[in-house]
Amino acid sequence: MKSARMCLAFVVFATLAAYAAAAEGPDVEPGWISLFDGKTFDGWKVGKNAESFKIRDGMIVVNGQVAHLFYMGDVNHHDFKNFALKVDVMTFPHANSGIYFHTKYQEEGFPKFGVESQVNNSHGDPIRTGSLWGIKNVYKVPVKDGVWFTQEIIVRGAHVVVKLDGQPVVDYILPKGADSEYKLPTNNTYLPRGTFALQGHDPGSKVYFKNIRVKALPD
Repeated sequence: MKSARMCLAFVVFATLAAYAAAAEGPDVEPGWISLFDGKTFDGWKVGKNAESFKIRDGMIVVNGQVAHLFYMGDVNHHDFKNFALKVDVMTFPHANSGIYFHTKYQEEGFPKFGVESQVNNSHGDPIRTGSLWGIKNVYKVPVKDGVWFTQEIIVRGAHVVVKLDGQPVVDYILPKGADSEYKLPTNNTYLPRGTFALQGHDPGSKVYFKNIRVKALPD
């Protein structure tokens, strides 16, 4: 009986330890740093229409009026030049969203700075997930609505690669380099470095984001 009680106590202790470990935040691959703790918006900032972003079950739920959630935390002083960023994403039918990089905080409206890596598997806009929206567009992708996939953005100088579940969909060299500000074809201003932002596009678009992690690469 004593042995059985000890065994039960061990199982309970191990279960509680597992829950405690999970509460510390999401696990990430060695060499990567998590930007989202799965529980709070600590390190993130959104201006107008903040209610478009909510946290549920360890993920960011995006649904509502136009709004953008900017990373403003301590990792690399929210200032990235060369990096690899991975985000787990799930889209719902007709959803449109995006992941901005080399951007900076803006109180409202669509960002005027930086590049958008599109998130869109079935919205009326034919520019699909992984595109550098308006710069290097793709129209067919290997991911679908209703299924988690990993969107990875890798930037080394003017060289930008976007992968979906490890499969490259964009491999592009920015035409005017990466060391100065200039106008992009989208009329956004390219910044040599900056932070990240998640897009809330419209009330008809619903997207989940989780496991947001980054690896700073040498400048």
